[in-house]
Amino acid sequence: MAQTATRTLVCSVLFVDIVGYSKKGVGDQVRLKHSFNQLLGGALEQVPPRERVVVDTGDGAAITFLGDPEGALFVALEFLDKVGELPVRLGINLGPVSLMKDINGLDNVVGDGINAAERVMSFAAPGQVLVSRSFFEVMSLLSSDYVALFKQEATRTDKHDRAHDLYAVTDAVRVGRRVQEAQARLRTERRAVAPPESNAPARLFDAGTHYIISGHSQASVQDAVKKLASQGRRLVSPIAQVGSKWIASVDNPRLAVQARVEALGFKRVITAPTLEAVQLKVQDLLELGATLVQDAELADGVWTAVCEKT
Repeated sequence: MAQTATRTLVCSVLFVDIVGYSKKGVGDQVRLKHSFNQLLGGALEQVPPRERVVVDTGDGAAITFLGDPEGALFVALEFLDKVGELPVRLGINLGPVSLMKDINGLDNVVGDGINAAERVMSFAAPGQVLVSRSFFEVMSLLSSDYVALFKQEATRTDKHDRAHDLYAVTDAVRVGRRVQEAQARLRTERRAVAPPESNAPARLFDAGTHYIISGHSQASVQDAVKKLASQGRRLVSPIAQVGSKWIASVDNPRLAVQARVEALGFKRVITAPTLEAVQLKVQDLLELGATLVQDAELADGVWTAVCEKT
């Protein structure tokens, strides 16, 4: 920890609290917090102590994950699987944090990454896990299987007039067995794939409103950003390291004629009021490796095309 005490990192942060804790009597608070600490401690056993910083918040805890970003999701799901009747709500965000020592000399975390995690949590209902858009997008890059774990929620605004695009973890994955299977599958995939070369080209991911560039080296992402900039795309999020990958995002100058893309299994249905909008979006998807299944057709005043993700 001494080596990272003054560094600013991009990390996943899980914020958890006990709903209605402050309204309980002292005896009930002690009982609830004791149960909370035991359950959370058990869920955190899967993450090495050197890869996490746990801060007690009184009515809950904030956990910063210094290793793989998906650790926050695995811990949240295992915790919920064992929580029983304990009323808790959870929020996950990915963002910048700074590591420091508190007044007692203990490890502490400050920064927008943890502040946003708390606000995401504040929108969650008891027993619910909400995640920020930044966390969802990174999870989508790590494995396509993760996309099915989330359902987009309405955008919410906090007391500081900051808008938050939220995604809820679906009920289908709130079982410990599913979590263990996902972890086992991820470990198997990582063992089966040889370590990527540092000079491998970065990958481009269509996030709807913009594009995300992901690579195993900073140089590969920089090269991709330069190429996209020459095509008229503007850098939205600067290059930053997230876990073992480097990530940045750029805008899409064609948003003025943005078509709607709906995922149906492996297929992508593209719809728009104009033929040009559909054709432009289809072109983008084809550049990302998709295959055209149905060319644009007009039906009831809406142009529609279908691509298949390869």
